Amino acid sequence: MIDRRSSAALTAIRTYHLYGMRVRSQWPLPYSAQSSDRIAEIGLLKGPATRFARAVEEARATGRHERTWLRGIALADGQTYLRWTERFEFLISADGRTVTARPLNGESTEAFHTYMLGPALSFALLKQGFDPLHATTMAIDGAAVALMGDSGFGKSSLGAAFLQAGHRLLTDDLLVLSPGRSGFIAHPGPPRIKLFPEIARRVFGRHAGGALMTKAASKLVIPLDEHHVCTSAVPIKAIYVVAPPEPRPSRRGVTIRRVSKRRACVALLRNAFNTAVADPQRLSRQFAFAVAVAASVPIKRIAYPRTIAELGRARDAILADLARS
Repeated sequence: MIDRRSSAALTAIRTYHLYGMRVRSQWPLPYSAQSSDRIAEIGLLKGPATRFARAVEEARATGRHERTWLRGIALADGQTYLRWTERFEFLISADGRTVTARPLNGESTEAFHTYMLGPALSFALLKQGFDPLHATTMAIDGAAVALMGDSGFGKSSLGAAFLQAGHRLLTDDLLVLSPGRSGFIAHPGPPRIKLFPEIARRVFGRHAGGALMTKAASKLVIPLDEHHVCTSAVPIKAIYVVAPPEPRPSRRGVTIRRVSKRRACVALLRNAFNTAVADPQRLSRQFAFAVAVAASVPIKRIAYPRTIAELGRARDAILADLARS
């Protein structure tokens, strides 16, 4: 439950269900309030400058104030302060049950939502005992299939190829898994995907909607309708680790191979959504989580040439691999 002080602040609230969380938000979000099973609860609060004044002062005293977007700053009272210079700042409560947010300089609503429900929320999830992965995840035949990899490796573009074939998005970028009866359950995120304009036009046509994620970014944040998203938690069937793009065009085509459990654990650790928090308690929990996931979910490596023409082939190779298994 949210503490009394936070509950008093949650006056004009709206309720959403994202990442398995019941999200009670003072910020209106462009998502439906469709209910689903919840594994925790988070409050999203509006915070005036006075709410952040002491945190800013303490952050400056550390000498890392201008770099807080990289790691966040742990405050004396257990809160975490995050700041994207001239864009946004966030305070995550010590128990991870509230995220207080403040836009700073006219960034788009899409950018604010992306940072609040991505990097900022990941700190809250860690405080509540969840370790989100960095993955674009599709719902295929009633199960989740995750495409995991570093930024720039093409996860969302490959996910868009699945959308083009009629499959549905479960979540883009941040994936929350929770233990189920026989494995792990993947939870749905916001109904949107981030794509480069060329990929967006290929999937959604010449008039693909969307707004630039930030003023300096080239990716679009594209809202998805009910026909393109899965809003229910589903068991995860497989994880495909997307290999880095090769510096030169490859003629090898698409290759998929299963990795050992040891390499699977390493891949899961490398692809944690939040790599900033590295205290011993988190690292111990993260390692146990990686071992458990690697023991119950097939994890494979997929490599393919990074051309638009190859996206469909990579998608079809995954679908064929899933059918065989």
